[in-house]
Amino acid sequence: MRLGILTSGGDCPGLNAVIRGAVLQGTREHSDDFVGFKDGWRGVMERDHIPLDWRAVRGLNRLGGTTLGTSRTNPFAAGMEDRTVYAALEDAGVEALIAIGGEGTLSVAAELQRGGFDVVGVPKTIDNDLSATDYSFGFDTAVEIATEAIDRIHTSGESHHRCMVVEVMGRNAGWIALHAGIATSSHAILIPEVKVSIEQICVWVQTTRDRGRTPLVVAAEGFALDTMDTPHHRHGIDTFGRPRLGGIGEVLANAIENETGIETRSTTLGYIQRGASPTAFDRILATRMGMAAVRSAHEGQWGTMIASQGIDLVNVPLGDAVTELKTVPRHRYDEASTLFG
Repeated sequence: MRLGILTSGGDCPGLNAVIRGAVLQGTREHSDDFVGFKDGWRGVMERDHIPLDWRAVRGLNRLGGTTLGTSRTNPFAAGMEDRTVYAALEDAGVEALIAIGGEGTLSVAAELQRGGFDVVGVPKTIDNDLSATDYSFGFDTAVEIATEAIDRIHTSGESHHRCMVVEVMGRNAGWIALHAGIATSSHAILIPEVKVSIEQICVWVQTTRDRGRTPLVVAAEGFALDTMDTPHHRHGIDTFGRPRLGGIGEVLANAIENETGIETRSTTLGYIQRGASPTAFDRILATRMGMAAVRSAHEGQWGTMIASQGIDLVNVPLGDAVTELKTVPRHRYDEASTLFG
């Protein structure tokens, strides 16, 4: 079988491990040929692809990012010809596609399947917000990086007796903020799923200061105060029609300092959470998912996504994976809030 592989959307630790796992499984067990599309869907549309064999994937397991490159190109965006992407895949001679990506990528994959081209999806998102899978690779690495960075930032805050606000990634789901916040003993954790007033945040900050501690606030980029209709964004819209979020940390820092008089600083971790080598957990999960995607192709399980459920990998319909986001349940937030202040 001749299979195409692409990585699309935001980069993520573990992408290279998926590619390696898929290619080694396919070439060793099934004598498959592989085509790697450069820069996600852009590579498909522009017929930009390379052959992948065992030599091309040597040593990829430990590398961050993606050697195939990525982009946020949407082949079904307004102005695109409906059948262009199908013709491009046929021109590349691939019989089916392994699409590695998050919500946007897998939505395109589901549309391709509906249009008659066979696809198997592999979930990729550091936000861990795809339904039907317990974990997506990249999340563990992002939490580990955020935890280390927040520890360093808090040390600086303690030296200067400042309140520190750290903004982490998390558009619609606050899993990174929740896990990193708990790991770093944060005094307030702010997530998109729960709106909180600036007054309540200041109570947590002031209570912490009154105990002789240095306040630490961790906020997901998608968090909105109870007075805000939408999350704070100032960078326009991406190709999938979503606002480019960022800046809520600075908004909160200014408000906290104005309300409490406590000197407050904000740091946005941003893309640092996506970089560097994946953790051992993510390397293993990503490798297994790549191998499972090839097995699924040979079993004819088209239109499905590889999902982690407990310690097992299973196939779930692509539609189930992208129709509902996996957000932080209220009881998980309430559990963490016991530690605030």
